Amino acid sequence: MGTALVYHEDMTATRLLWDDPECEIERPERLTAALDRLRQRGLEQRCLRLSAREASEEELGLVHSPEYVSLVRETQVLGKEELQALSGQFDAIYFHPVRAAPSPGCSSVGGPVRGHGDPDVIQILLSRRRPPGHHSQRAAANGFCVFNNVAIAAAHAKQKHGLHRILVVDWDVHHGQGIQYLFEDDPSVLYFSWHRYEHGRFWPFLRESDADAVGRGQGLGFTVNLPWNQVGMGNADYVAAFLHLLLPLAFEFDPELVLVSAGFDSAIGDPEGQMQATPECFAHLTQLLQVLAGGRVCAVLEGGYHLESLAESVCMTVQTLLGDPAPPLSGPMVPCQSALESIRSARAAQAPHWKSLQLQDVTTVPMSPSSHSPEGRPPPLLPGGPVCKAAASAPSSLLDQPCLCPAPSVRTAVALTAPDITLVLPPDVIQQEGSALREETEAWARPHESLAREEALTALGKLLYLLDGMLDGQVNSGIAATPASAAAATLDVAVRRGLSHGAQRLLCVALGQLDRPPDLAHDGRSLWLNIRGKEAAALSMFHVSTPLPVMTGGFLSCILGLVLPLAYGFQPDLVLVALGPGHGLQGPHAALLAAMLRGLAGGRVLALLEEDSTPQLAGILARVLNGEAPPSLGPSSVASPEDVQALMYLRGQLEPQWKMLQCHPHLVA
Repeated sequence: MGTALVYHEDMTATRLLWDDPECEIERPERLTAALDRLRQRGLEQRCLRLSAREASEEELGLVHSPEYVSLVRETQVLGKEELQALSGQFDAIYFHPVRAAPSPGCSSVGGPVRGHGDPDVIQILLSRRRPPGHHSQRAAANGFCVFNNVAIAAAHAKQKHGLHRILVVDWDVHHGQGIQYLFEDDPSVLYFSWHRYEHGRFWPFLRESDADAVGRGQGLGFTVNLPWNQVGMGNADYVAAFLHLLLPLAFEFDPELVLVSAGFDSAIGDPEGQMQATPECFAHLTQLLQVLAGGRVCAVLEGGYHLESLAESVCMTVQTLLGDPAPPLSGPMVPCQSALESIRSARAAQAPHWKSLQLQDVTTVPMSPSSHSPEGRPPPLLPGGPVCKAAASAPSSLLDQPCLCPAPSVRTAVALTAPDITLVLPPDVIQQEGSALREETEAWARPHESLAREEALTALGKLLYLLDGMLDGQVNSGIAATPASAAAATLDVAVRRGLSHGAQRLLCVALGQLDRPPDLAHDGRSLWLNIRGKEAAALSMFHVSTPLPVMTGGFLSCILGLVLPLAYGFQPDLVLVALGPGHGLQGPHAALLAAMLRGLAGGRVLALLEEDSTPQLAGILARVLNGEAPPSLGPSSVASPEDVQALMYLRGQLEPQWKMLQCHPHLVA
């Protein structure tokens, strides 16, 4: 698997040659600032370097008219006055001779086209180039965009590589209407865009940027618009949009390739976007996309005009593409009211076209009368949500001191009671040999009769040694094994050890016959999610039980609609995933769960398995925790009515306390 970086130094030659206040922010320093920061962090050196190439007339013609391509080519021989006059015929555009020259002008298109076709680049391509592309249309430049790079890459992937399902995610703060127009009747391209809209009062001032523009003809439902009607959207708003809108549709669509129009004017500090999402948020968004399409993700730079915010956000995206865990998110994970309204509106517009939304948004369930807020957390925001007070200048605490946690010396370790020669691990995953001191292990085991046997005691010693390495920052993630008869007791010890040795908030996702210990403190420091209960029950806001869904669609709905919103709202600094007796989870499903939980706690995830689990299960979990993409689940099946009813009942019980759940239409008895 590889991560490639594509750019050309000549891309920095293009700049505005005359005075134009509207266009002056599109400048080559955007590229150099990002590249300099990538080099400072050692990220460029970790990437495969692919040279950009010129896009052919045939490739440009996949989305642009021959007359328009010829017009752009001819600009390389025009003088300054002629270029200015031609630029004035389009909206927010300037031409430069270099933009039409064979090498630098078209290499920004050739980058993403070449990257996906190179057989050595299996996983990910990040194409760094300018100018942006997502506003460019079939016969018109628009919004700093000359050629529509992402649209050409999508069309090329379809034509040359025979792909049938391509997801385009546009997180730029402006609506990429060019991509929408080019694919609005094409069911092979699912286009998702969030954008500053403000009820049509923000550029490009289009009615078709609203949520009810869902495509046309055979493409109905394959255009997904999420309009932001206020500025100040932050981390919680962006993550909620992914969990409750984009990802349910994406899993149902089952893409073979993910293209990202990666505009970072949606990040904090940008004068265009005036949003509040920190650079770390883009690491989380990238990691959530990597569970799709076997990890084949191609990110192409679009906007971003605050150089510090842009450079940090690019670095966060690249290090995630390289497999590094996403840093923890800052601030409370409480979506604002305006964001919730936009997400609900988009879900309602898309529900007629997607089975994954239909049952959830029409089921009627009783609501809990409880309205108290989570202990130790801020009260709910006032109606209207947050508005950025000084959006053009980012707070120094968020940008001048970025989240740069030292990388553990070991990314993933596996602790087994005995080496297994059939266990196949990635080269950089180690099999741990150490164990905790015997006396210490016996002290932790003493309250549990099931841990008295020698094999259980040995397994516990290895788990404690691994857990200490994670809590001390030497190991990022790990896998431990325990006898089935001692699984519940071992998990109990792991939870208590974690909470007493440095973890402030611990998330435990337990599958199988693993009940929450009755004497575990109810102090809000642990969130226990049990996925195997006989019935759905919110025993408290920190103890939730649900049956294991029987269909893949129900499993995905449970993870996206319950587990991850609760987990992101809780913001743990340690995650335990336990597959106990009778857990009933298949390898690919377990891998997906682990991959999505890896976005939490800086990737500090410990998976606990039964000793008689297959080596294949341990191997696939080790690869996922080490940064590889989980295997595809294939086309998503529809959740059963029983699974939907259980999910919506729990949501109704928990929504008043956990604001990350409040993205569905309000349901009443």
